Amino acid sequence: MKRNQMFAVLYGCVTIFILLIICNTMLTFAIQTQFVTHENIFLVSFLVGLVILFISGVITGIKGKEHGWLLGGFVGIIFILMIVFIQYVGLEEQILLKQSIYLITYMLSAMIGSVVGVNFTHKENN
Repeated sequence: MKRNQMFAVLYGCVTIFILLIICNTMLTFAIQTQFVTHENIFLVSFLVGLVILFISGVITGIKGKEHGWLLGGFVGIIFILMIVFIQYVGLEEQILLKQSIYLITYMLSAMIGSVVGVNFTHKENN
């Protein structure tokens, strides 16, 4: 892996953390104002996570300029490992099959975003 591709993955991971902090703050206010109820909080947080990983994948693809699916996969795997670490070590719970499907969906979102980002850079070069 080239140096600029490693920096692209780092940019993607930093983007994930920044967007997670911003979106969690917004989601907290939405819950307090009853805009998001307890019945639909899972769906809202899942969709927000997909958008966050897609945006970070796009940024990774733009910075990496090639191998979008691979760079997006790395960003998705780093995100999944962070979730597994927090859940297993912090909460002492195992990952369920249903959760693994959601985590794979997150990784696919990052991969698709990264492919889109790489295609943005190819259109700019032509």
